[in-house]
Amino acid sequence: MKTYQPRLLQDDLYSIPIDEFFKSAFSVDCVIFGYHECELKILLIQRGTEPYENYWALPGDLVYPNEDLDTAASRILNDLTTLTNIPIKQVKTFGKVDRHPLGRVITIAYLALVEPADLAPHASSWASQTQWHSMNDIPQLAFDHREILDVSLEELKTRILQEDIWHRVLPEKFTLTQFQEVFETILGKAFDKGNFRKKVVKYKFLRKLAEAQTNVSHRPSLLYTFDANRFQEMKANGFSFDF
Repeated sequence: MKTYQPRLLQDDLYSIPIDEFFKSAFSVDCVIFGYHECELKILLIQRGTEPYENYWALPGDLVYPNEDLDTAASRILNDLTTLTNIPIKQVKTFGKVDRHPLGRVITIAYLALVEPADLAPHASSWASQTQWHSMNDIPQLAFDHREILDVSLEELKTRILQEDIWHRVLPEKFTLTQFQEVFETILGKAFDKGNFRKKVVKYKFLRKLAEAQTNVSHRPSLLYTFDANRFQEMKANGFSFDF
């Protein structure tokens, strides 16, 4: 049997059979955050199979040998929750040797931010349930999924300052209060209302409309809309929120 000896191990007293390098599996775990009315949630499935049967977990499964990672992420999310067309992006790879009890499984986390009210996930395949859980009340999770969730939350906090993912959880026409609430909820911090508004009114990708709220019990607030093209122009020049 051919063996492979890494360059850094040339002075070691052992060598590694080359077929050992082809015994790892890959998986994808989908971290789907949901924002609704000042609350951040996470979509979990209840596992209907071993290992960790009946535990709550992130929607995840093994990557087929003939598919790429992005394709696998969308396919797995659909297989387990029936959701489609969710804009998910890679976060990080998790590769602890003992993270899966059945063997070496390296997983890639994918992240998305959505409005739960717009979606209707249903358990499919070997998932027995799907449910939105508040980030303030997370049950014990299977595998290392709590670590994956925590890392992904920090990545979400970074991305919301650099990308327009916040736009996906706002209505087409929104108030500056609604805009502020998204950032406060996800970043986990409160902002002074006056200072926040002084900053955001200067952003040219927020267009003030000649409209105000209707059917509210308080003084109606002016409405704004999002100019995606203008945002992309500013992003290309290095734009990032400085909250």
